[in-house]
Amino acid sequence: MPTSKDLHGNAPDDAEAALLLIDVINDLEFEGGDRLLKHALPMAARLAALKARCRRAGIPAIYVNDNFGHWQSNLHKLIEHCQRDGVRGKPIAEALLPEETDYFVIKPKSSGFYATSLQILLEHLSVKTLILTGIAGDNCVLFTAHDAYLREYRLFVPGDCIASIDPKHNAAALRHMQRLLKVDVRSSKEINVARLNPHRKRAAARAARSGG
Repeated sequence: MPTSKDLHGNAPDDAEAALLLIDVINDLEFEGGDRLLKHALPMAARLAALKARCRRAGIPAIYVNDNFGHWQSNLHKLIEHCQRDGVRGKPIAEALLPEETDYFVIKPKSSGFYATSLQILLEHLSVKTLILTGIAGDNCVLFTAHDAYLREYRLFVPGDCIASIDPKHNAAALRHMQRLLKVDVRSSKEINVARLNPHRKRAAARAARSGG
């Protein structure tokens, strides 16, 4: 059995912040899914850019995804299903496909913490700050933010990287999180991701001093 504490090969295994992509691998085949797609498409492009910036800063990406009630589903089955021709959510899934170094957590309910391994993973990574993104802002993102707040994480929910069926509900959810959960809702471009993971700089400095 491997003795390394690294849970995922080349993925970051020690970071002070993490990016959560909530329910972005999603077929959107439900009532209102066509309206959600309209808002989720531009959101996905902004989220992809944020994810790339986080990766360069050493911030791991964690996909927290619903299993759509299919308990035999896994990451590969979900991606395969969402990439089929004619599936409404295909362009979202393809814009945000997980990379080999990303983590993936399957959730059965709205919150990413409920009956999942997310808390264990975050503790393993030494995460103190979460950037919550994805679908839907007024549902699964909101529920996950509530549970993260109770666990005393510092929270960012960039308002341009979440989407809901109704933009008014999306805006109301952001106001709720900002007021009651102390969430920072600045846009993704305004988040200095390098500052959220100072451990990366400290590790590089230690390596330089030791000649590593």
